[in-house]
Amino acid sequence: MSETDSFIEEVTEEVRRDRLFALMRRYGWIGVVAILGIVGGAAWTEWTKAQERAKAEGFGDAMLASMSAEDPLAAVGAIAAEPGAQEAVRAMMEAGRMQMAGNSAGAVAALAPVANDASLPKSLSDLAKLKSVLVGADTMDAAARASLLDELAVPGAPYRPLAMEQQALAELSAGNQDAAIALLTQILAEAGTTPGLQQRASELMVALGADPSAQ
Repeated sequence: MSETDSFIEEVTEEVRRDRLFALMRRYGWIGVVAILGIVGGAAWTEWTKAQERAKAEGFGDAMLASMSAEDPLAAVGAIAAEPGAQEAVRAMMEAGRMQMAGNSAGAVAALAPVANDASLPKSLSDLAKLKSVLVGADTMDAAARASLLDELAVPGAPYRPLAMEQQALAELSAGNQDAAIALLTQILAEAGTTPGLQQRASELMVALGADPSAQ
């Protein structure tokens, strides 16, 4: 390479460097702002998550503390709950306290808003419906109770085996032993049946003169 070519190349490189520095001086602030935005956004997200976690933990601690309060029902009612799942959990806790106090009608009334709230996860609303069936066993209209159990016992429902158990007990109360045994047999065949429910179903079948292992 001649000295002239070398000189031209050096000048060209210097021009490129000068242009790069000029661009950085002119637009470099955009990159700085972008970096600050990314870092700030990540920090805000982490702070928000920490706040939500702290609120959830505080709610859980308050719920546990209410169980040992002098007046548990009043303590539960005084807990600050955010709309949605927290309010639903608090309502179900209140219903449980009312039931323990012998106020079944009040418990069912407390569960109704949760059971009818379509915006809640199905696991929560269906749990409220199931608790309503259990709490209102002696006070709920028989047709309404049967309809609710039919809804809870559809395939894929989160509490299907438990709802079927209540259906079996209802059939047994009505004198329909064969129908009760058929439902208990279905419960034993359900994939989601817990060991405790399997044991209850098996024991009830034996008491009815049926052999669970032969079904």
